[in-house]
Parts: sequence; structure tokens; C-alpha cells
Amino acid sequence: MNLLGKTVVLTGAGGGIGACLAQELAKSGARLLLVGRESKTLERLRAILPGGPLTHMIHVADLCSAQDREALSLACADAQVDVLINNAGVGEFNLLENSNSEAIAALLDLNLNVPIQLTRLLLPALKARPTAAIINIGSALGSIGYPAYSVYSASKFGLRGFSEALRRELSDSNVRVMHFAPRATRTPLNDAKSQAMNTALGTATDAPEVVAQALLRRIHGNRWHASVFGWPERFYALLNALSPALTDGAIEKQLPEIKRFAMNES
Repeated sequence: MNLLGKTVVLTGAGGGIGACLAQELAKSGARLLLVGRESKTLERLRAILPGGPLTHMIHVADLCSAQDREALSLACADAQVDVLINNAGVGEFNLLENSNSEAIAALLDLNLNVPIQLTRLLLPALKARPTAAIINIGSALGSIGYPAYSVYSASKFGLRGFSEALRRELSDSNVRVMHFAPRATRTPLNDAKSQAMNTALGTATDAPEVVAQALLRRIHGNRWHASVFGWPERFYALLNALSPALTDGAIEKQLPEIKRFAMNES
């Protein structure tokens, strides 16, 4: 897809991957509607984007609010949106028994319910464009269930299923759907405990700039079936689908270290 002149809605624009995506999208000639909860963060980002601050728009919203989602959908209808990127999300590195009902509900709401509801609201506007796209930012943990990420994995497994079904549902329309799943990325989404665990286990991590550039290559190349980004994570996702028992055995060896960091033990 050629992004020149396209209007792109980017949720979670103020975050690590979001800010890098904004830069790459603006470099490609897109006009951005930056969505986030903090106006100052969005204003600072808009000021440094290619194309200048007059090219891009900001929209402050709490996407967990149905009223705020409705207001965003009205703004998108006026802006003639071509692309929706559902990037906003939250993580929790924690054993399930140590989590709480409020944190679980909030994570599932933002990571799964929000992109579904926002996509539903924006579909009429997207279908009205000559070509359009919906891009859902998932995670490798949406293909590989991992200890201490049980709720996060559940949300990302759900987003992957939603994306797959919606891609097929819209296959006879002008709207393309992509599910893009990075592996561990060095952003504030990952707390100090999870970063320390990744280091101890030798887990490969990517800079958010690398993730953003990879996604733009897929958009430009019309690679709508792209999923897990990174090697060997892509192989492990396939292995887990074909033989989950093998993955069980490999992760079980890591479990003492995972639990040690999740419980913040020295």
C-alpha cells in the first residue's frame, strides 16, 4: 500500500512503538491522527514529525471509555481515514495468583475489547475509501503462551483470532486486515523485572525503531498475512502450533527463572 496522502489513525501514539511508527508513517507521506491519553506527549510528537505539525492531528482519548471511542469515530469520519492501526496496549508480567481482578479487567479491555470496538465503529468510514486497511499490533505471546504472561497472552491470542476472522470477513471488500506480532521490544511496556528476565534467559529483544520499520516494509509490500516478527520466534510459534508438548518441555526448563523474576526475588 502506498501511504502517500493517506490518513492514518494511530492509537497509543505516545508509546515506544507508537512514536516510532508515527515517524515512519510520516516519512512515507501519511497524514496522521495521533491518539493517546496525554495531550502534551502528543503535541511534542506532532511537532517533530516529518511534514510538520500542521499536517498531522491529535485526539486525546481514554479508549476504554465508550464515549471517547464514539467521539474518536466522529473525528475519523470527518478526516476521511484510510488506515486504522490499533497499537494501544498494556502489559503485565506477573503470576496469575498475584494479579488482581481490576488489573486483569483493565488489561483485557484495552488490549482486546478496545481494538474490536474501535474497529467496529470505524469500519463504515474505512469501507467508504477506495482502499483501506486495519492493522492490529499483537505479540509473539499471542502465538506462544508464556508463564507470568497468562492474561497478556490471552488478550493477544484473542486479538490474533479477531484479526484472522475479520481479514476473512472483509476479503470481498476494499479493506485489508493485518495482524503484526513483534517479539520482546525495548519499550516502557516491559517493566524492569521482565527486562531483567529477558537478559538472564538470553531472550532476543528489538528496539522499537526496528519493529516500526519492519511493519512499514510489510505495509508497502502488501504483505497482509504477516504475523510473528523475529527469528527464532517465528519458528517457535509454528512449533508451538504443531507440537505444543515440545514447547511445554522447553519452557518448563525456564520456569524457575521466570518465577524468580516475576516474584521479584533476588
